[in-house]
Amino acid sequence: MPRELSVFGALMPSLLFVFVFSLLLQWGVDHLSARFGLYRHIWNPPLLRLAVFVCLFCTLGLLALN
Repeated sequence: MPRELSVFGALMPSLLFVFVFSLLLQWGVDHLSARFGLYRHIWNPPLLRLAVFVCLFCTLGLLALN
């Protein structure tokens, strides 16, 4: 995967698209977790949200750069 992608003439880092995709996936996971009541059993929901996002972003970033 190239390090930079041209979007309308502006160079953007390729991890920006991985970041946006990770945000969308995290939003979906967060929505499902709230719907099924997972947050009632979690001590600190914002910390769980951050941890899930970091795990998704790192996994997708490593997969995209290989």
